[in-house]
Order: sequence, then C-alpha cells, then structure tokens
Amino acid sequence: MMRSRTATWFECKIRYEKTMEDGMQKKVTEAYVVDALSFSEAEERIIEEMSSYISGEFNVTDIKKAPYGEIFFSDQEMADRWYKAKLQFITLDEKTEKEKRSNVNYLVQAGSFNGAVKNLEEVMGGTMIDYSIVSVNETTLMDVFEHLAKASKQDDKPEFEG
Repeated sequence: MMRSRTATWFECKIRYEKTMEDGMQKKVTEAYVVDALSFSEAEERIIEEMSSYISGEFNVTDIKKAPYGEIFFSDQEMADRWYKAKLQFITLDEKTEKEKRSNVNYLVQAGSFNGAVKNLEEVMGGTMIDYSIVSVNETTLMDVFEHLAKASKQDDKPEFEG
C-alpha cells in the first residue's frame, strides 16, 4: 500500500564517524531528507533527528531544496531504498490541439527498481493523468524524516485531583 505526502523537502548531508562492521571507525557522509519551511528549519530538524541515531559529533555538510515536492511512501518491510522518478504528464492544448508534456519529479520508496516502477504505477493508476515514466534512479538517501505534529502539552494535568 502506498501513501503520498506533498511538502517542501530538503536533502541534507551529514558527516560523522561511523563504527563499521569490523569495529573500525570511518568518516562517512550520509544523505537524508526532511520536510521543512526553510533552510534553517531543515538544519534544525536534521540535527534533532540525527542526534537520536548518532552518539558522537556530526556535521551538517550540505542542505539543498529537493527537486521533488511529493514523496510516495511504501508500507512494505522490504522497501528500504529511495528512487528519484521523473514522469512526463501529457496534456492536450485545446486551442492548438497539440500534445503538451511537462516533467514532474517524485521520490519513491521501494525495495527494488521494479518495485519502484510498480509503486509509481499503483499511485498514478489511481489518477486520470496521462503520463509516461521518463526515468527511475536509485538514490543514496538513507531515510526520510517527516514532520509529525507535536503532541500538545496542555493535557498533562489530571482533570480532577481529590
């Protein structure tokens, strides 16, 4: 089952010392995606998210606005990769009766290339849009962090104290 989310997404790169499988420390750079309203919020968000995963020091080495506005999330356990997909939407200009094509980029979660194509077709099949898939490429993105609404603090007190 696929779920779609539209937001302003930022791709962030983090550099830190990672303990490898052989126990050795190695400096690595990993890419993640966060949704945010600005570059400064994106930096704040990625630092907040990463501090629960990385025990040592880390640096945010790059933040850029993602070239997609919509992400298709998969609930399948095997869907552990992220693919950038470029689709062409095909519309007919009613005045000139000519075909117009416009490119749209998406990020798709899937376990394989074929899975990404299948997931795209599942989502797009539910629309009336005439489209063609131009490209699907695996990314090096490690994860996508969605902004979840903060729980309200006002309900902390019991209603009645005896």
